Amino acid sequence: MDIQTKDVERIVQQVLKSILPDVENMNKETQSAPNIKTYKPGITKGPKREAIPVYKNGNYGVFDTIEEAIDAAFEAQKIYVKKFQLKDRERLIRKIRETATANVATLAQMARDETNLGRYEDKLQKNLLVIEKTPGTECLKTEALSGDNGLTIIEHAPFGLIGALTPVTNPTETILNNVISMIAGGNSVVFNVHPSAKACCAYCIQMINKAIEEAGGPSNLATMIKVPSMESVKVLCGSDKIRLLVGTGGMPMVRALLKSGKKVIGAGAGNPPVIVDETADIKRAAKQIFLGASFDNNLLCLAEKEVFVIESAATDLIYHMINEGAFLLNNEQLDKIMNLVLTYETTSKGREYHVSKTWVGQDAGKMLEAIGIKDRRSCKLIICEVAHNHPFVLLEQLMPVLPIVKCQNLDEAIGYALVAEHGNRHTASMFSRNVDHLTRFAREVETTIFVKNAATLAGVGFGGEGHTTMTIAGPTGEGITNAVSFTRQRRCTLADGGFRII
Repeated sequence: MDIQTKDVERIVQQVLKSILPDVENMNKETQSAPNIKTYKPGITKGPKREAIPVYKNGNYGVFDTIEEAIDAAFEAQKIYVKKFQLKDRERLIRKIRETATANVATLAQMARDETNLGRYEDKLQKNLLVIEKTPGTECLKTEALSGDNGLTIIEHAPFGLIGALTPVTNPTETILNNVISMIAGGNSVVFNVHPSAKACCAYCIQMINKAIEEAGGPSNLATMIKVPSMESVKVLCGSDKIRLLVGTGGMPMVRALLKSGKKVIGAGAGNPPVIVDETADIKRAAKQIFLGASFDNNLLCLAEKEVFVIESAATDLIYHMINEGAFLLNNEQLDKIMNLVLTYETTSKGREYHVSKTWVGQDAGKMLEAIGIKDRRSCKLIICEVAHNHPFVLLEQLMPVLPIVKCQNLDEAIGYALVAEHGNRHTASMFSRNVDHLTRFAREVETTIFVKNAATLAGVGFGGEGHTTMTIAGPTGEGITNAVSFTRQRRCTLADGGFRII
């Protein structure tokens, strides 16, 4: 089935126009292209970045048109799957990790400067996380079935060329994570990145391809269009050369991709609730919630977005969060922050609130300064006491404002949490020493990630066990994606007892 125009528009609205106001006019956006040669990172520490040659069409994977990017990656995958073994894939991945580590300060600073979102020091940690904890070919385990009738082996084969849509919130991190997983599975990939992150993404793609070529790999295993547009999304989704689509973004985008007729891996939105019950280590809960909710100004879709605390534990939780550095709003300040970071329209059902794109991913101290609080510029998290149906609870804000809701008991806390989570089944967490409480909430919320007694960052290997990903595919079921997610099973059977020696 061909992707329909209305579906393309929905994809574009989510992937190309959903976060920042400066991409709403696509004509203006397409007039400028990434300038890799002239960029000078604003950092004074960390490894010196490796020089990448000045941009020209097709230079290390960055192309003028999406058709050229698709064709180049398509040809690269044919060479890759025929001439490169698993040990060769690992060699290329090792080189990517080494090169990305040497350039990680630049990747973080470029993304911060270009998108004006989040915090440099946290972007540094996110890039290091995906460089170090994205698994390679070790995931690709062969299954063997042996019996009287012979031998069957089941192996993980590449899809071929993958088309990937990436967000502005984690631009270089998503590319690095996707590339390592996808080429570990034997694929190539063409990216349609967010226009507001095109320069840092172009640098990242060129860095990756240069590393691959230096390690003896084929050119253009990962490609992108220099200036993403509405038309490039349409071509990407409709190309017969692309066997799999991967989208990291909101649910409308995922639903639209599913109508393309292709296999889709979709990572949707989240609005992760946290429950703190009366048995919890309250001091630890405050420290961990502060860490997760303030990290990169709450841009991660898995970050804590609202807290439901049993009333008897609420005062202590707020006290310890203030000790961690959170700023507690009074009622007057809460009204001012709402007027600053939210917009609304009046409907037949009353006010319908929306997040102001101007304040997505901005510093908490900057918000406080904007409402007249001048001495808290270093503040990393704002907290507020609100009702369970407050806009800050129900909206996925992507900013460091954390609402706290007092609840009479666990039943009430779970009920409110399920409403706030909106059935996304993305991420949730709980702080408790009661195993039955932890088990009950985990069963009822049904999220892809459920974290107990730690920041939700632990769910992707940041302070917790297990591998990481930036593509958390809850809607399509792959979960915490890795190389296996981007492969298809192939079965080979030797019948009539062949190869059996007993």
